Amino acid sequence: MRAAVELREVTKLFGNIAAVRSVSLTVRAGEFLTLLGPSGCGKTTLLRLIAGFEQPEKGGVCLDGVDVTNLPPYRRHVNQVFQSYALFPHLTVRDNIAFGLRMQRLPSVEIATRVNEAIDLVSLGGLENRLPHKLSGGQQQRVALARALAPRPAVLLLDEPLAALDAQLRRAMQLELKQLQRRLGTTFVLVTHDQAEALTMSDRIALMHEGRIEQLDSAQAIYRRPATAFAAEFIGQANLLEAQVVMRNGTEIGVRLAGGLVLYLPAAVWPDEVANAQVVIRPEKIRVTRIPLAGQNTFEARVEEGVFQGANDRLVLETSAGTRLVAISATGEPLGEALRSGDRVWGAVQADEVVRLPRKHA
Repeated sequence: MRAAVELREVTKLFGNIAAVRSVSLTVRAGEFLTLLGPSGCGKTTLLRLIAGFEQPEKGGVCLDGVDVTNLPPYRRHVNQVFQSYALFPHLTVRDNIAFGLRMQRLPSVEIATRVNEAIDLVSLGGLENRLPHKLSGGQQQRVALARALAPRPAVLLLDEPLAALDAQLRRAMQLELKQLQRRLGTTFVLVTHDQAEALTMSDRIALMHEGRIEQLDSAQAIYRRPATAFAAEFIGQANLLEAQVVMRNGTEIGVRLAGGLVLYLPAAVWPDEVANAQVVIRPEKIRVTRIPLAGQNTFEARVEEGVFQGANDRLVLETSAGTRLVAISATGEPLGEALRSGDRVWGAVQADEVVRLPRKHA
């Protein structure tokens, strides 16, 4: 598949601080890729390197196969939507959308056609003559999107464009943005620190940490098979535990988790040379019941804390072996009435839900 964006061993310094450290990344044409990570990880700097607002100390930036490392932003076929929207307060919706097209000195007929197309695309019909202060936050966000899309960029860069919206509107706009991207086929690169947003919208996620890409994969792959402890804990919730091999019989191994609980796993996923590692168990993959369970990878536990979270209960468990685990269960099922501190329960973990981390984060 054709590459819309290529970053080749890019490094960006601010004084003695490396904001981006030798990052290589390919964004496929028509892809929705998200740069995800905590504040200060380098994701916004990477976006600005693509846009041309920052220049790398080392490495190069290519757009559609052309090296644009030394080109200014206005000569790159990209556009950007900012967190603040940056609308002109004295211009109407129509004039805000038309601004970039007029700067390109396009014919007035073509400008009018593109503006009308953009208005229809983001469902702003009837609001064309309003000023920004007379629009809701969601409507302002649509204007910013329409203005960025009207020049028909090859790549649209989005710097936390939903951050100013309330939670309910933000969720709705996440779905609208994804649907819009699919309809247009334009390459989108989004920056966010919100893992739920990244999981909802992305074809792939580049998870960043300390200026580097920690893991690059689909949302499902990062969630189900995190490459590092950082990835496991940043994407979703995780029980992250030290584990030691205590038994091998050819097809099966036994591993003792921190605290003492022993789980039995397929030997194929734990190479002979590995004696100790970290494992990840997602809380929602732990089955919890009041009824005693038998069989492999079942355990008795005491509830240390139960927290009602609407559709789910978050349970902090201490197993009889001494291992502490967090579990998430649908509220009331199969537990019946809410669990309280000190209640006795039984738990079970499927062997294929215990993920060995292939490497630790350095």
